[in-house]
Amino acid sequence: MENAQLAQLLTAMGCPADKSAEMAAQLNKRAHQLAESKGRTYDEALLHLLNLMKQGWAAQGK
Repeated sequence: MENAQLAQLLTAMGCPADKSAEMAAQLNKRAHQLAESKGRTYDEALLHLLNLMKQGWAAQGK
């Protein structure tokens, strides 16, 4: 997934728009690292990280 697409997704999930591009780049990098170190696919690692972020934003909104 490209960083621009990921930034749009993050914004839709509740990420502040002014931080979405930076967070997308970091998330993309971390997903690649996780995929390599844990023997997962990139998509699995990215989905895992997105779910964690979604849970964090939901908890923050409470």
